Parts: sequence; C-alpha cells; structure tokens
Amino acid sequence: MTTLPPSPLPRFPADFLWGVSTSAQQIEGAVDEDGRGRTTWDAFAAEPGRIRDGSDALVATDHYHRYPEDVALLKELGAGAYRFSVAWARVLPEGAGAVNKAGLDFYDRLVDELCAAGVRPVPTLFHWDTPLALEERGGWLRRDTARRFAEYADVVAARLGDRVDRWITLNEPAELTLLGYGLGEHAPGKRLLFDALPAAHHQLLGHGLAVQALRARGADSIGIANSHGPTWAASGSGPDKSAADFYDLLLNRLFADPLLLGRYPDGIAEMLPGPVADDLDVISQRLDWYGVNYYQPTLVGAPDGDLPSDFAGIEVPPDMPFSVREIEGYPRTAFGWPVVPDALTELLTSFRERYGDRLPPVVITENGCSYDGLDDQERITYIDGHLRALHRAMEAGVDVRGYFVWSLMDNFEWAEGNAQRFGLVHIDYETLARTPKASFHWLRDALRGQRA
Repeated sequence: MTTLPPSPLPRFPADFLWGVSTSAQQIEGAVDEDGRGRTTWDAFAAEPGRIRDGSDALVATDHYHRYPEDVALLKELGAGAYRFSVAWARVLPEGAGAVNKAGLDFYDRLVDELCAAGVRPVPTLFHWDTPLALEERGGWLRRDTARRFAEYADVVAARLGDRVDRWITLNEPAELTLLGYGLGEHAPGKRLLFDALPAAHHQLLGHGLAVQALRARGADSIGIANSHGPTWAASGSGPDKSAADFYDLLLNRLFADPLLLGRYPDGIAEMLPGPVADDLDVISQRLDWYGVNYYQPTLVGAPDGDLPSDFAGIEVPPDMPFSVREIEGYPRTAFGWPVVPDALTELLTSFRERYGDRLPPVVITENGCSYDGLDDQERITYIDGHLRALHRAMEAGVDVRGYFVWSLMDNFEWAEGNAQRFGLVHIDYETLARTPKASFHWLRDALRGQRA
C-alpha cells in the first residue's frame, strides 16, 4: 500500500497527547454477559427499521473478549492514550443500586493491560448508552438521573482512580439531546423537539455533579467531550444570519456557555427545569481541559420548504426555525460529510475569541471520517489536513494539548449500523478479524516522526 501525503507533519510539542477513541456500545458486544444491564441502544436497535442496515451491537467488534489484541494494536500504533468509554449498565445494571463486580473487573483488566503497554487510559463515563432501567423512569428528562450519574462516577473512580489520571464525564450531550430526545433518530427515540431541552440541562448538571465526585476521589485532570463546529450563514441576509445564529446557539453555545461562562445564552434558562441558577454553580466548576469533537461545519439558512434540510444526514422537521443546506465545493466522506480542515482552525480560534481566559486548554477528543477499503488514502489525507489545521490554530495562540482520532477500529456506527467505517483498523464482521489499514500505518509512522 502507498501512504500519501508524503510530507512530514509540522512538529507538535513533545508533551502533546496523541490518542485514538472508541465507545463501549460500539465495540464491546457481550451485552448479555457477566451481569451487564440493558441500555437504551440495545432496546432501540431491536426495534425494526431503527438501524439503517439492520445490524446491531450484540457482538459489535467483540472488544470485551478481544481487548488484549486491541491494546496490542494501540501499542503498535504508538498511541500515547486510549479514550474508551465505561458502559454504565455494565457497572450498575439498573443504573443505580447494586454494583456489578464482574463489570468493574473488565475495566480493571483493560486499564491494567493499557498501563502495561504504555498507553494512558482515558475513560469517558457516559457515551450515550443510558441504562434502560433509568430511561424507563424518564432518563435524562428527569433530574434524578444526574444524581445517579454522579453516584456511578464515584463507583468507577473508586476502582480505577489509582491508575487513571485523566477523566471525561460526558460525550456529546448535544447529540443525545437533539437526535435522541428531540428528533427521535437515536436512542431513546423520542421526538420532543424543544421539549427535549431538559435533557440538555440534566446532562450538564450530571457532568457537574460527576466532577465533584471525581475531585473527591482525588482526580485532577477532568474534561468533557463536546461536539462543536462552525456555523456558516447561507447568505448575508438578515433571515439567514438569524437562523445561523440560532443554530449556533443550539449546537455550540447551549453546551459551552454554561460550562465556561456559568450562564445559558439569553432566553434559554427560562425554558429549563429546576433551580437553574444554583445548578449553574455546579455545572460551571473548573475544568482542567476542554474536549472538542470536530467533524464538519454547517451551512444554515432561514426555513425554506423548497430546500432539503438535514442535521448530520437526518431530516430536520419543517417547523424548525432554520434549514441546513449542503456545503458545496469540498470533497466528501462516505458519510457525505464535507471535508473542511480549515474550519477546525476557524472553530478553535473563534472559541478563544469568544471565551478568552475562561477557555481551558483544549484537547481534540474526536476527529475522523468514514471511508471504505484497506488502502484508505482519503482517510490519510483527511487526518493529515486536520492535523495541519490544528497546528495552525496552535500557532495562532490556541492552547491545544492533544488529539484523538475517531476511531481505532470500524464499529457499530449508531443508526447507520455497520455500514460506515471510521476505523484505522478494518473489522471483518463475519470473522471479527482485525486488519490495520493504510491510515494506521501512516499514522504510526507519523507518530514515530514526532518522537524522533
């Protein structure tokens, strides 16, 4: 296989953290083993028509049994860190109450294996897989779920905290709110539109309570993984700019402002339940670093019934106060997402301008793309381009401390099933054989070049 582009990457700081990411629901499998409880995604995938290719995550990539092989791949890659998620329902099958020792034992073994391989474990406590028992009691629409999440965080930290020095509380609360509770295209499959906003607030409250629990266990490197991307107005007209501002509020500021500024954007707090002012004191506790998941910018205009409108490939209801337009003039991934590395530079520099000294050091906790084939030159070009864009943001003064590729391996890509392949490692879903792609070899060589 050839591995292009051939020019070396710019030099990153010696202590820059290089890693890859996965999530439990997408790779572990073993959903009925060793006391694991059911999750919202187990139930959602079992409903006919929910997963586009009809697949499920019952086996996924069988990481639960094959984790030593996967850790060996991490070591071969030269990854400095591995961002994985802990399955809440594997640790607390009902979401609260009795702890499942066998579930904690699995993560104990995984962390030991990582440490022995010289790979820093970076667990994410929640990556969308709410225990089904909690969801049946209201899930993230209920304030109580935030408290249960903090209790769960304490259980995990008590077991793993002696070897884990970096924690992530939540992954992408925006997507769970919008796609899971707002549009019904992800688990738990509710279509509440703006009535989904309590799920956003309760996830952020759960984050704050989990930070308190982790600090009480001695953790001193805590972040969150929020999805962000620039919002571009479809034109300079007033209606298009207003629509883009509103979309930016929903996808970016709604989840960053409370954490970094201690307040919601104007007009949002009044739509949320509970003692919001008191909650914001909990939500806005100091973060040691801020995780950004970046994939693409979004072009937004005023509502227009004559134009197609979607959010990440999902149809936006016609009564929403914006329409999402197609970005033209850029290559596209197999998922149909535009490849715009410069938008990552734009995003990071705009965040620094918006939040100033309230923005802690940044870590890119996800960045990646879906392409088919083992000789995945497009993925090499994608990662190379985004790393150069990231370096330009650093040269412009943004304090960036790390970068994680999504993903180590092909996996169950949520509502897309097994059809979209984001991995550096190819998975044969019949045999579960792992085969490193050209992008894996390119990144391995690039990381060696950084350390030379």
